Amino acid sequence: MLPNTYEGQDCNLARSLELIGERWTLLIVRNALLGVKRFDGFLGNLGIARNVLTNRLGRLVDLGIMEKVPYQDRPVRYEYRLTPMGRDLTRAVIALMQWGDRNLPSGEGPPRRAEHIGCEGHVHVHLGCDKCERPIHDEEVAVRRIR
Repeated sequence: MLPNTYEGQDCNLARSLELIGERWTLLIVRNALLGVKRFDGFLGNLGIARNVLTNRLGRLVDLGIMEKVPYQDRPVRYEYRLTPMGRDLTRAVIALMQWGDRNLPSGEGPPRRAEHIGCEGHVHVHLGCDKCERPIHDEEVAVRRIR
């Protein structure tokens, strides 16, 4: 059985999962990418318990993935916006969507699609080599320990 944390593992994936590996986290980020900003919007779209959402949003703010910004003074109400660190999860979210479309397809096709703002083309995550600058296929990748 896996422990609840990945403490002590020298692994960039484990460090990332420590922050975003909880099941609701990427769904909250996905909703933020879809334009949801307010607590009630996340609550209605996700079907998540209020206390769990409060906890997850607080953690995302504490981690610097989202920021809590007031949008109303009386009473004070907040919206949650992705920070640059949070927007940097766009590739991970799209890659997981692509993986699900390929490996866990539904009979009705994908429920969401990432589109390029401006031309509305479909956005895909691709692997590429920083040395030769060629596109890389999955079977051409080896993950190696470097320290």
